[in-house]
Amino acid sequence: MKLLVFGQTGQLARELVRQCPAGVVLETLSRADADLTDPSACAAFVAGSDADAVINAAAYTAVDKAESDEATALMANGTAPTAMARAAAAKGIPFLHVSTDYVFDGNGEQPFAPDHATAPLGAYGRSKLAGEIGIRAANGPHVILRTSWVVSAHGANFVKTMLRLGAERKELNVVADQIGAPSPAADLAQALHGIATAMIAGAHSGTYHYAGMPETSWAGFAREIMARAGLDCVVHDIATTAYPTPARRPLNSRLDCATLTRDFGIARPDWRQGLQAILDELKGTA
Repeated sequence: MKLLVFGQTGQLARELVRQCPAGVVLETLSRADADLTDPSACAAFVAGSDADAVINAAAYTAVDKAESDEATALMANGTAPTAMARAAAAKGIPFLHVSTDYVFDGNGEQPFAPDHATAPLGAYGRSKLAGEIGIRAANGPHVILRTSWVVSAHGANFVKTMLRLGAERKELNVVADQIGAPSPAADLAQALHGIATAMIAGAHSGTYHYAGMPETSWAGFAREIMARAGLDCVVHDIATTAYPTPARRPLNSRLDCATLTRDFGIARPDWRQGLQAILDELKGTA
């Protein structure tokens, strides 16, 4: 089995390589190979590949920057995945795409089901929603996998930021009224490999959710990081309104992942175990 993966150096792309099952060949594409701002080139890679399925693990993820650069975000997150999906549909091969809880408005306290109405709060969410719409319209076998709060030992993410600040300071203020669940990239990569294998065998298409468990706040996540890392840094709860950003963040990022378990047998991971694995890797003890 061969998979074509858009992405090479990001958190998820790195883990797709590391978590690759035996017998699976990965062809990963860097930004230099396939720039998301050139949708035609991305589609050409799919059209010319002998892969059995395509995974798009690349995206424009600068949430705040997207507010002033929505055209670029839309091209990378909307137009390019749509072009990839059309090319995959023309070949009759599955297309797997990673999306986000930012397509929802973040209202309420109940987990969002995959069929819940979308209402993005900002440019990033709108760009990701455009990709979802285009992928469905391509009418090929596909899975759109929405996730939240992705973390790993690679790149820039919340875990690494907290470790740095926790080592520098005795106290930190962290938002406590945004509720969701961290998703370790390693677990997400394993899920995508499982979905790809099932889809090549003719499994379901559609939109699904995948996130760690249990739910927590950013402040709660920060406390767990400090405790497991042995950092003597006190985390204080603050409201989102006390930490303004260019892009609005959803207060409710809870995702209902039941249909993924039903259709693919993939359960939600305990993010605390994934966090420990990340910390061990960063310490060089993994």
